[in-house]
Formats: sequence, C-alpha cells, structure tokens
Amino acid sequence: MDEQQINRYWKRIVNTMNDGLMLVGPEGSILMVNRAFEKLTGYGGDEVIGRPCTLLECDACEKMLQNEGRGWCTLLHEGQKDLKRCRCMIARKDGTWLPALKNASVLRDGEGRPLGVVETLTDISELDRLEEEVERLSRWLDDEGGFCGIIGESPAMVKAVEVIEKAAQSDVPVIIYGESGTGKELAAHAIHRLGPRRERPFVQFNCAALNQSLCESELFGHIKGAFTGAHRHRLGRFEAANGGDIFLDEIGDIPMPIQVKLLRVLEAKQFERVGDNMPISVNVRIISATNQNLNELVSAGRFREDLFFRINVIPVVLPPLRERTSDIPLLVSAFIRRLRKKTGKPITGLSRDVLEAFMSYPWPGNVRELKSALEYAFIIGEEGRIQPEHLPPQILKPARQGGGTESWSFGGRTLPTTPLPQRDEPRQRRELVEALRRTGGNQSQAARLLGINRVTVWNRMKKYGIDLQRVLRIPE
Repeated sequence: MDEQQINRYWKRIVNTMNDGLMLVGPEGSILMVNRAFEKLTGYGGDEVIGRPCTLLECDACEKMLQNEGRGWCTLLHEGQKDLKRCRCMIARKDGTWLPALKNASVLRDGEGRPLGVVETLTDISELDRLEEEVERLSRWLDDEGGFCGIIGESPAMVKAVEVIEKAAQSDVPVIIYGESGTGKELAAHAIHRLGPRRERPFVQFNCAALNQSLCESELFGHIKGAFTGAHRHRLGRFEAANGGDIFLDEIGDIPMPIQVKLLRVLEAKQFERVGDNMPISVNVRIISATNQNLNELVSAGRFREDLFFRINVIPVVLPPLRERTSDIPLLVSAFIRRLRKKTGKPITGLSRDVLEAFMSYPWPGNVRELKSALEYAFIIGEEGRIQPEHLPPQILKPARQGGGTESWSFGGRTLPTTPLPQRDEPRQRRELVEALRRTGGNQSQAARLLGINRVTVWNRMKKYGIDLQRVLRIPE
C-alpha cells in the first residue's frame, strides 16, 4: 500500500483503534476525532470539531491564555518535549468523569514549526476498579474462614448471619450496629459479596476520619479550583461506587451539612461535586455502620431523623465478644492457624490457664483485641502453647498479694507465680529478675515485656550483678 492509498484509508484505519484519538490544532481547537473517542466521551464528532479542547476539562492539561485571549497549549512552547504521557480525568458529555491514560505528541512541519497535537485516550476505569478489587481481596484473604470471614456458632452470631444473608438479597439500605472490633466491615463485605451487585464496585469510607470539607470532597468529589489546594478534578466515592455498594463506616460521626447531601442521594439518587452545580446521577446501595446509638443522636439533634429512617431499613446487630464467649475457641483456632502460616512458628494453641483467662476477660476491644493479643503472643512466644507470660500488658496485669509473692490477673482470675526478690532491692532489678524468670532467661523477650531494648537488659544485668543461671534455679 503506497502513501496515496494510506491517505485515502486513514480515517478507516484510525476508526479501528480501541483508544480514543483526537487531533488538536495549534490554537487549541479540535480538528478530528475517531469513533473510539466518541464512545469514550459521549460526544459525537460534529459536536466537538471546531470547539476548544478545554471542553474535556482534562485536569492534567496546563493551559495558558495569551493577552489576546488565544488559547495556546504549553506542549507547543519552544523547549517543551514533543511527547507527554499522563494519567488524568476527562469530563464526559453527561457530566461524569473518565479516568484515562493520555499520550500527547506534537506534530511539526519540516522546519520544526508546530502544526498541532495528536492525543490518544485510554480508558483505565476498569484498571482502577481492579486495583480497588485487589486491595479489597487482600484484606478479605486475611479474614477468610467461617461465613465470609465471620467466625462464630453462638446463637447471637447465627441470628446475625441469617439477617446478613437476607439483607444481601435486597437492594435497600442496610445498617450494621456493633461495638468497635465486632466485625462490621466483614459484615459489609459479606452483604456485597452475596448480593446482586457483587460484580460491581465496593467502595468504603470512614465518616469519622476527616473534617467536613474533606469528607464532602471524598464522598462527592470536586472540580479543579473548587477550593484552595484543589489542583485537579477528584472522583468522589459515590461516583466510583456507581452500580455497586458504598460502605459508610461510623456514620454517626458524619457532619450535619453532609447528612443533607447524603439524604438527597438516597431520595433522588443525585448529587453535585464540590464547586460544581451539575447534578450527577448514581445508582448505589448504601451500607452503613456505627458503634453509637443513633436514636440518642437524633434526640440530641446531632443526627437527622429523616436520614436515620432512610438508612435504618434493615438493621444488622453484631454482638460483642463478651456476649458470645462460646465462639472464642473457634476464633482462637482460626487466628492461630493464620499466624502459624504467616510466621512459621510452631505454636500449637493455648495453655489451660490462658484459655480460662480468655473466657473470663471482658474483651472491650472485641474480636480485634483478641486477634491483636494473639499476634502479640506470637511475637513473644516461640513454640508450644501460649503461656500467661506471652500475653500483652492490657490483658496480663500484675496484682500484689501477701507473703512476698506476685500474682497475675486475667479478667478477674488470679494466678500465683514466683516469689518476689526482697523489697530492699532496686525496683529495676526486681522487675528484670521477674521478667527473666517468666521468659526462661530469654533476654529479648524480657526486654519486650519491660518495654526496653535488649542492650538495656544486658546493661542492667551487669549493673546489678544478675547471674542468669542462679536466677533460673530459684524454685517457684
């Protein structure tokens, strides 16, 4: 095929491309687009040809207007590279944004004068979605087991799981109640995974993490220049979740002005980005969660009553761990299995004392605290069963008794241990001797128990003349 034939068929050639293509003149007007461009942006060729390329509101384009009002792309300035690649957001005709990868190249004549710019646009919205899915699945795999990661066979958990299964099949708002650490995020993932929107995005947001301005921007997005520091367009969580589920954690902490916009999303399925007045339509199911009493917040005027009724359609209540202690052995077994795989340590389970302590401890941090306690034990312990001395300080608390002995208290139970050194000895020496006995002479573990480093342990042993062999020979 010669050059003349190529020129005759070039339009057909560019229309076979999957990437959008746009030819821009030296003054910024669009000269030509291909069919992929029309599909990606929603604009027909006749709607954009002759119009400025700023129509697309690309947040990565740096534009500069000359005094006479003529738009001139910085790519065409002398000294600029002829090729530019960037990741950007493109405004579609319907007002939504397209995450895109853009390649722009300057076209020049034989004398080096710029004739225009050719740009290709690659849709990376699926790539963004897959990146989010990989992150979500990574968290999911860490919590696998049981019912969608939810472990428990107690009556309270069986009832909660039954409600989760039924809630998943509906398309109405769901709210999950539970104390911190009870597994509200896992329940939200389960509702999405089992529901009709499981192939669509699952986007989550913690309403207590940001102030009002940042919360609004995160949820609904903003346009470039909407406020100081808004250098680029931002896609909001609702827009990113379109077609899927959005999980709003700690919804009781959401600011009142944001509650108004959230109510509109629920009622009209529309919102506006910060700094923009164009309504954006979304189809999103809202899953919310809170560790607070929303009825009390409504009575106190801190939560809108109309919003409460809209999100409280299907309530799921997750019980605290202290109300389902029969699940503790199941949880411990699952966590130890994962930790063994992760660390490679041959820790086989709990000693009888530790299991009894776990069953009586109130677990204010719930399942999250239990998991953290076992992670701590895997750091301190090396093999065999987890012993009392392997537990973290918030669970293992010293309590003085008579007769020169020290006891260790677990959730109300008291276990005697070794005799204490004489009271006239320095406190640091007494604590170090006790830590060395509890760790079988392991100086690194003793350092962790005392909250100091191993060198400090060695220095104190030398300072106080502590003979490790003699210390370990003292009978309990």
